[in-house]
Amino acid sequence: MNDFLSRLRYRLSVFMQGRYGMDHLNRVLLISYFVLYLIQRFKPNRALYYLSTVLLIYTLFRILSRNVSKRYQENVKFESAWRNVTGFFKDFSFDKLKDRFSQAKEYHIYKCPRCRQKIRIPRGKGHIMVKCPKCAFEFHKKS
Repeated sequence: MNDFLSRLRYRLSVFMQGRYGMDHLNRVLLISYFVLYLIQRFKPNRALYYLSTVLLIYTLFRILSRNVSKRYQENVKFESAWRNVTGFFKDFSFDKLKDRFSQAKEYHIYKCPRCRQKIRIPRGKGHIMVKCPKCAFEFHKKS
């Protein structure tokens, strides 16, 4: 039995050489497929069935693709969009929100255009040049 599994593993590794394999986008597509499939199983819906089937076929296509550079570029674009969506939720907390509202009367909070560092500027100082403490980039803002 162990010999059979090692031969199977070897054949699979030979088959997958030169193919793209798994990445973050494929994992999200597979999870989406399973969620849609389970929903469709409990509440039958033809549209969900077709959508889940298309997701599974596209995921298998990406895994078995030999065009590695194109699949890599797709994953890079997905990662960028994923960071934008999940970044909002990672920064969100009620304590931070409460703190920001309590400081809003006395301070403006800006982000550095270069490094995205949050900078707190006192209100009522007019037009000022702000120097980022992290990257030393200077930009003009109204306080």
